[in-house]
Amino acid sequence: MRPFTGIRVGLALAVPLAVVLAASNPPSATEAGWQRDAYGAGTFGTITIPAPTLNGTCTYNPGIAGIGAYVRIFWKPPAGYTLANSEMQASTSGLGSLLAPLTGFSITSNTTGSAAAGYVTDVPVNLLGGLLGLGTELQLAIVVRDPANLWVSKPASVATNAGFIAGLGGSCRNLPPAA
Repeated sequence: MRPFTGIRVGLALAVPLAVVLAASNPPSATEAGWQRDAYGAGTFGTITIPAPTLNGTCTYNPGIAGIGAYVRIFWKPPAGYTLANSEMQASTSGLGSLLAPLTGFSITSNTTGSAAAGYVTDVPVNLLGGLLGLGTELQLAIVVRDPANLWVSKPASVATNAGFIAGLGGSCRNLPPAA
């Protein structure tokens, strides 16, 4: 017999025996605790951004046979905010549904005026594509964001309808402020 063979056999028997003994003899439970006489305090809060206001009745301009049609919105940002803090949103599933940013639309390039006097924003109907179809009503909303882009105001909203044929019968109406 080789000298290391006996050691290997002994280890092969000792390891399973150690596992069985450890499993049958778990460590006893202890009651540990700690206490420290130091306290911390803090505060937190939220920011409320006032909503923009509609300062004129919106209009639906049908263009010529529906070509070049647009919705014109008259609005004013809250004090301390400008066009740079503003965003246009749309509801694609009817009034009362979730508003989402209007893709392919630049509020800065489609808006004239000033924060002090108020803005006029034209939203091209062709941009709204299939959202404004035969008698469908669409909600357009303007919101204001804080400079850090963390908080958003309640919307100033209008509802628009492109009418049935080539913009005939199209309309726009201001919606009451969100509660």
